Amino acid sequence: MTIQIIAALLSLGLSSIPQSSWPLWTSYANHFIQEDGRVVDPDRDDLTTSEGQSYAMFFALVANDRARFDHLFLWTVNNLAGGTIETTLPAWSWGKKTDGSWGIKDTNSASDSDLWIAYDLIQAGRLWKSPVYANTGMGLLKLIAEKEVSHVHSFPILLPAQTGFEHDGMTVMNPSYMPLFLLQSAATVQPEGPWGAMAASLPSLVRGGTAAGFAPDWIKIEPDGTMSSTPPLDLSTEQATGSYDAIRVYLWAGLTSSNTHGRDDLLKALSGMTSYMRTHPLPPEFVIEDKPEVRGDGPISFSAALIPFLQESRAPEAVAQQKKRLKDALSTGTGLYGQPPRYYDQNLAMFALGYTEHRFHIQSNGELEVPWQR
Repeated sequence: MTIQIIAALLSLGLSSIPQSSWPLWTSYANHFIQEDGRVVDPDRDDLTTSEGQSYAMFFALVANDRARFDHLFLWTVNNLAGGTIETTLPAWSWGKKTDGSWGIKDTNSASDSDLWIAYDLIQAGRLWKSPVYANTGMGLLKLIAEKEVSHVHSFPILLPAQTGFEHDGMTVMNPSYMPLFLLQSAATVQPEGPWGAMAASLPSLVRGGTAAGFAPDWIKIEPDGTMSSTPPLDLSTEQATGSYDAIRVYLWAGLTSSNTHGRDDLLKALSGMTSYMRTHPLPPEFVIEDKPEVRGDGPISFSAALIPFLQESRAPEAVAQQKKRLKDALSTGTGLYGQPPRYYDQNLAMFALGYTEHRFHIQSNGELEVPWQR
């Protein structure tokens, strides 16, 4: 029923694309989003991920771009969830398959994207006064709790996906998949769910898996409750790092309201990055967690992601350096960052700059606040 209602609105022209007042979003949509609502990553053979869809839905909501939000959601449901997102978690990747056809490449889910989509829908339902969106988001949130949440030593953990992250009593989790404000929002609208306990335990989880104040990409929890950083899926041949996933841990902490319980504990747990950025002009691309040792300079997305975090950590000189890097990287031709503009760079930049430019604010209960709301 949800899909039919939204599709009907689109067919009647009741959801038309307005001129957005957010230039970066307009440039991003023109470059990365097809007319049918599919977000495309040119650097990955035009791959589409549930992450890309979920982020774009958030930015469309911030920009009050109802028509594009509708298209993004419809494409996601029809192509990643088989038309029934109320009962089927979205597949995480869609693109060109080995036989040359286009479709789902991996049916496993990505819980962070699922949580973002639920949040987008619930907030869209509230801000646009759409019970259809709100109810769909609530249904998806319950599905996430049923299929992607595990309990480890009596506290709930958001597994990265439906399958593949529990082995012989050990659980592997990704701290960037659990933004504190998303958990607070979920706890607000579904207090009977696992979300409040998950939010309360997040700072200790991050602290337990963090070496010298640098966020890891992955954390493993042993059967006895011991926590440590780990390579992806606990591959023993690789080193545990903090890199392209972990950079979002800082970003989410920076976007979290200062009045949110646990926010300050997160900033303290991540203070190693703050100290590093006070004396270095660029963020590291990799942090080898067990040393810790930094390697390489991070791309423009890393600088963008750290701006809210450093701002909330009271490191104004470091903030100014990263803002200058972004300004210098902005292309007047595309209106995007970098040459060529890359998908991940733009997404983290939109989160960071949308926040610092006061295009959105997230309240302590997780509710999205935007200037255009009535």
